[in-house]
Amino acid sequence: MPQSDPGRAPVGIFDSGVGGLTVAAAVAQRLPAERLLYVADNAYAPYGPRPAAEIRARSLAATDYLLERGAKLIVVACNTATSLAIDELRERYPAVPFVGLEPAVKPTARAARVGVLATAATLASRRYHDLRARYLAGKTVYEDDCAALVPLIENGRPGDPALTAELRRILRPMLDGGLDALVLGCTHYPLATAEIAELCGPAVDIIDPSPAAARQVERVLTTRALLSPDPPGTCVRAHVFVTTGSALPLQRTLLRLPPLNRRRKWVVPRVAIG
Repeated sequence: MPQSDPGRAPVGIFDSGVGGLTVAAAVAQRLPAERLLYVADNAYAPYGPRPAAEIRARSLAATDYLLERGAKLIVVACNTATSLAIDELRERYPAVPFVGLEPAVKPTARAARVGVLATAATLASRRYHDLRARYLAGKTVYEDDCAALVPLIENGRPGDPALTAELRRILRPMLDGGLDALVLGCTHYPLATAEIAELCGPAVDIIDPSPAAARQVERVLTTRALLSPDPPGTCVRAHVFVTTGSALPLQRTLLRLPPLNRRRKWVVPRVAIG
């Protein structure tokens, strides 16, 4: 990408699998002139149970891949990778703007009983504990590492009975305790919002961090004068999606996300990264 025209470079986004597509869809909806380059590292999904050093190594490999292809900003669309790797990525690439995903506990200010769904790695991280101490002090907090949830979302379909059963198992103790707000602390979980909302009912505020992440991408691109100069719709087929494993979960999920699917250019499976 020519140095004289950095605004036309793609926004790079990576996640362990299809979960980050929820963030990518929010970015595409908010910034329809932008081109996206997405890496689904699904050969290594889920990141949550993996050792911290391996998660950092995979995050670095995905970042290197995106930067080598001219990405002007990197979205770490994975709470686990943000918790464990984003500080190291920012230190290694000080000139590169990064936007990360953290459990969105701040919007629960008015709730007394808060549920946090996140991976074990996120729940154990210093970054999450700092957020919890700052925003959840004095509240009743229910946490679940949802160990089986990401594979069910990655490989299943909407309405999958196994997914519903696992969500019911996770949420029942929280709901029995009078849950007020539920934080979706992994980008995969918004893909199950319909099932979660049906189980929780209208009294529970379900917090999806994707729109806030898209607003932050817009702020950073604006501040750095990196917004695309092209009118929306100039490039109809703009978004490229790369996977390190099978493309089937990504293709299936894209069909549920019109802001992305109608502008996808390529889906490239089984790319070696790192």
